[in-house]
Amino acid sequence: MASQEQTTGVARRPSPTTVLKLFVPSALGILIFFVPLTIAGRTTIPLDHMVTGAKTLLGEASGFYALALIVAGAIYPLYKGIWRRSLTDVIFTVLKFAGILTAVLALTGWGPAFLHTPDMLPFLFEKLVIPVGLIVPIGAIFLALLISFGLLELIGVLVQPIMRPIWRTPGRSAIDAVASFVGSYSIGLLITNRVYQAGEYSAREAAIIATGFSTVSATFMIIVAKTLDLMSMWNAYFWLTLVITFLVTAITVRIPPLSGMDDAKTDPEPEAVPGKRLSTAWHTGLEVAAKAPSLPASVVLNFREGLVMAISILPSIMSVGLLGLLAAKYTPLFEWLGWLFYPFVAIWGLEEAAVLAQASAAGLAEMFLPALLMGDAGFVARFAAGVVSVSSVLFFSASIPCILSTSIPISVGRIVVIWFIRLALSLTLAVPAGYLVLAISGG
Repeated sequence: MASQEQTTGVARRPSPTTVLKLFVPSALGILIFFVPLTIAGRTTIPLDHMVTGAKTLLGEASGFYALALIVAGAIYPLYKGIWRRSLTDVIFTVLKFAGILTAVLALTGWGPAFLHTPDMLPFLFEKLVIPVGLIVPIGAIFLALLISFGLLELIGVLVQPIMRPIWRTPGRSAIDAVASFVGSYSIGLLITNRVYQAGEYSAREAAIIATGFSTVSATFMIIVAKTLDLMSMWNAYFWLTLVITFLVTAITVRIPPLSGMDDAKTDPEPEAVPGKRLSTAWHTGLEVAAKAPSLPASVVLNFREGLVMAISILPSIMSVGLLGLLAAKYTPLFEWLGWLFYPFVAIWGLEEAAVLAQASAAGLAEMFLPALLMGDAGFVARFAAGVVSVSSVLFFSASIPCILSTSIPISVGRIVVIWFIRLALSLTLAVPAGYLVLAISGG
């Protein structure tokens, strides 16, 4: 009752300062994270332009910057004592120190030649580690604009009727989903972790968002589409991938392991009174804006957490990512694993069913591998590979270490089970989607 009266009080006489506090930072946050701008012939969101600018400014030093973060990330579990919490923490601490070694090899060119082929250490270090090492701390600086001044709560109340029935998450999770698609899964996870730590997501909701919404960005989808020669069908590829990704998420939230996770939270999203959704959203946003800390304080808090997340992710990307890429290239592990997915492709009568199933399984190591392995396949197989690269969401070279670096209580075993379910469902939907696009295009 007190909260409702407080909200109503804010709504009756919102001061100009409170209204400005809600709208100015939020508008700036929307601009930085969601509005593509064309600068120097390149069209992307301002945050991505900033990251590119920072990388250009650092030049050769960007590699040493990334190495410094990796060293800090390996030492951090020892400094905090978190390495001894569980066997998983012990293993990942060892892997983080291995990440220092692989980063040094990548930076210096030392070591066996097979590690320095373009799809091994150079790919991990230059295409993943350096960009993630820049985008997470820089993104964290501006994250306060999106999540600290009422926008998250205002949007959340408005989209409750969509998010809760379909994905069983609060309305505010829509911000996470959009941030991942237009920016980066690491930014989406940064938002999710901050909101979960504030008690506004339950463990179950945070796990659903982390494993179902935090996929690669639309800009990275362009790279996948180009690799698979799908740019002539870009709109069909983009929208069908989007639909399949979120349809698969809607299914996975209703079955174990996600369905059985703890759903308690300390600060749930307010329920809108029937017929007063817009009013409730406005009141809620104003209340949060009125109580929000100063912008500098929010920026410092978010930057510190973003830096901790960056140093936690990067060493694992180098070590776990390299192990996955080596397994995919030099062992039959993913070929064997691929046979588990063969029935989900073969049911549609696709000639390249076995190859597609095996290439898709390799996506557990790195999301880009299905695209690399299926570049010369027929259209339907290529289309399906492009879809599952995105819709399976989880991969060991980056997104899984990123999730494990958050406070979300989900184990490696559960993540792998969710990946298996997502990939099986994705293949079941992606192959007929490929046939549909081929038929419509007259192929």
